[in-house]
Amino acid sequence: MAHFRTGWHGCTVETPDRAFSKIGAFFALSGPAAFIGTPTKLVAEMAVAEINKSGGIHGRPLQLVLGDTEGDPSKAVAIAKRFIYKDRVVAIIGPTRTGTGMAVKPIVEAAHVPTIMTVGGDPVIMGGRFGSYRYIFKTPQRSSTAVRKIYAYLKKKGLKRVGLLTATDGFGKDGRKWLEKLAPEYGLTIVAAESFNPRDTDMTTQLAKIWRKHPQVIVAWTIGPAGAIIAKNVKQLGITAPLFQCHGLPDPKYIELAGPAAEGNLMPSTKLMAWEQLPDSDPQKPVIAHFVHLYREVYHYDRKFPINTHSGYAWDAVMILAQALRKVGPDREKLREAIEHTQGYVGISGIYHITPEDHNGLNESSMIIVKIHHGRWLLEDY
Repeated sequence: MAHFRTGWHGCTVETPDRAFSKIGAFFALSGPAAFIGTPTKLVAEMAVAEINKSGGIHGRPLQLVLGDTEGDPSKAVAIAKRFIYKDRVVAIIGPTRTGTGMAVKPIVEAAHVPTIMTVGGDPVIMGGRFGSYRYIFKTPQRSSTAVRKIYAYLKKKGLKRVGLLTATDGFGKDGRKWLEKLAPEYGLTIVAAESFNPRDTDMTTQLAKIWRKHPQVIVAWTIGPAGAIIAKNVKQLGITAPLFQCHGLPDPKYIELAGPAAEGNLMPSTKLMAWEQLPDSDPQKPVIAHFVHLYREVYHYDRKFPINTHSGYAWDAVMILAQALRKVGPDREKLREAIEHTQGYVGISGIYHITPEDHNGLNESSMIIVKIHHGRWLLEDY
């Protein structure tokens, strides 16, 4: 665990003294995204427990105040308001889905509450028509970063004709935007682009249309069971082009659901999924090794929720927040500024360099390309 400076001076604390320890944490603990939200909540609890074992923040233990969004934007808004106006938390971690993140974005902005989201989509930290994001940060890589990682790999392999299949939810639309926008930069041509509802149970019609355009690779953008359905449909149709899934799907559950159809599938991922294959020179390797030890051997979360690419997001969120709290205390404005100037934090999902212009702080070097081979995650490209 990183060592942080202790002590702060001259802070003005507008919340009650006891509220210093309170962090709101809301995730999709039920509903279709619970397979991500539930282990994310467990990791947040693990991170807080480890901080408290080490003396908390200047001797005061951190306390998580939990909420279940159910993946529902309206429920997320209600919980965010409870966190802010009833629980009077100093900061918020979560939610899980891009749509719920966008719903609470104006709420936390108006209340000036630092919020570190664990959502995949970029709009939560984009301005303009997406609204202000002064108090909002996120630990997962941007969708645009994952797209760049995929496209750099395709360019290196000489695969220029791309077929797209994207979900119609907020995450899928965000991915589609970047897939289309960045293709010319890498010398790629989108030869076909189809979409589907995340709850659909068959995408053969869309895939058949794509395949008729002779793509050299198919890139799908979704999370949850839909990704495995796409893999099965690709195999059923006899499509021989490689299938690239998005950065939300490196998860043992994907291999379980897709079965033999997962073989050969490619994905951009956090380094967590193939950490043992990383070079020893990678500064993240020992940090990830410690995290994996805690997750599997100390807290035994792996028995029910095997480690996936999402596992480190809440850990990094809590640790970045704790680092800022140790530095400046619970004043929300100073806390926001401290988070915004996080530099060189070596986390599970990358080495974070957050700036006023970039409230994520990760680039393509934080990701790897993994390939599924005989049910294992292989480091395909570093």
